[in-house]
Amino acid sequence: MNLSRPLLLASNSPRRKELLTGLGLTFEVKIKEVHEDFPAELKREQVAEFLASHKADQYLEDLEDQILLTADTIVCLGDQVLNKPADYEQAYDMLRSLSGTHHEVITGVCILTRESKTVFHDTTKVYFKELSHQEIDYYITNYKPYDKAGAYGIQEWIGKIGIERIEGSYFNVVGLPVQKLYHQLTELGLLKID
Repeated sequence: MNLSRPLLLASNSPRRKELLTGLGLTFEVKIKEVHEDFPAELKREQVAEFLASHKADQYLEDLEDQILLTADTIVCLGDQVLNKPADYEQAYDMLRSLSGTHHEVITGVCILTRESKTVFHDTTKVYFKELSHQEIDYYITNYKPYDKAGAYGIQEWIGKIGIERIEGSYFNVVGLPVQKLYHQLTELGLLKID
């Protein structure tokens, strides 16, 4: 597979790096500190897309003949957006609220070049079993999920023992809807299979 120009990934997420590598893409990581605030009136899908687009905008001035990829994953329980927990108590409360019910994981993605900006999202429904106090405590204590929206990583222990089923893309929950990304890059003429 060949990209028409160099790819920049504006994310330090090891999971996103792994997923892009798994697609057979080479890329360089470029990081800027970006505030993740969003207007309160935005609906859930709009929040994920807004954040991905907002991140991309911070790189526009520096962008040369490259493809910039940004993404933002949010966890939604009803209309409530669960961000990254600040401490043990927040992580515990989030996992307790996700226990025994379903929620949605929405990843917004932005593909930015000098000529165009494409923003899209993918949504996956995730069903958790009823989690015990011991399971939640064990996970937070051992995995410290403070860098993860909703206080969990599907690929970690809690996902293996707690998630009963999902509807939609597994990779979207990990942090990047690779099937949709592949489709968009192809549609935009930025990616070709030789």
